[in-house]
Amino acid sequence: QVQLVESGGGLVQAGGSLRLSCAASGRTFSSFAMGWFRQAPGKEREFVATIRWSGGSTYYADSVKGQFTISRDSAKNTVYLQMNSLKPEDTAVYYCAATRLRLGVPMTQYEYDYWGQGTQVTVSS
Repeated sequence: QVQLVESGGGLVQAGGSLRLSCAASGRTFSSFAMGWFRQAPGKEREFVATIRWSGGSTYYADSVKGQFTISRDSAKNTVYLQMNSLKPEDTAVYYCAATRLRLGVPMTQYEYDYWGQGTQVTVSS
């Protein structure tokens, strides 16, 4: 099992920045990539970004490309999501997830095996 704990959410004005953290514990060697998803009220959970522990390759949803940056600190088993130029439409619960997939670019929630509890991000206009 892998346990994931997100932090860093909160209320921010439009144009501001937040950095989310996701600390992984447990059988972390069993996960090969991490991802961030978000879910706004009344909407489906959507992919935001993913990163591989080995090599650090990343992939982003078109909606956040150039605005968000995913990174990892392998020594701390922690993944980050730096969010800049935030807009009201970025308001959502943000979830961290881990996958055991060794290859490919996991972009659907069904490809992830472990999930955090989520952290609320609210962007006011």
